Amino acid sequence: MAYLRNISLVIVLLLSVSFAPFHHGWSNYDQKKVLDFKTVIEESTYENPHALAKVKYQDKIWTVYLAPASRMTARGLSPEMIKKGTNVRIVAYPHKTVKTEMRAERIFVDDQKYELR
Repeated sequence: MAYLRNISLVIVLLLSVSFAPFHHGWSNYDQKKVLDFKTVIEESTYENPHALAKVKYQDKIWTVYLAPASRMTARGLSPEMIKKGTNVRIVAYPHKTVKTEMRAERIFVDDQKYELR
């Protein structure tokens, strides 16, 4: 029985460690530099672990990390609301090292605010 418990513990440990590098924690983003701008969604992906949007900002295409799809749905933000061509206002923080990546704190669609954190 102890053998099975040890194997279970190892499996849980390996799973938690193996996914850690893929999590986009807030510490990777400069929360002292707020980007607040209006743009148009160029492309979007509405799936876990985070929904994504591609937008034009400062004449470049940026990747915007949004909230997990389940959180966005719970807050009333559906996939159709962030599809290509949608006008949005984004409040986000730039990544500290990736030049064209940001993480959104909130998004406005049709002047309706959706908190993402």
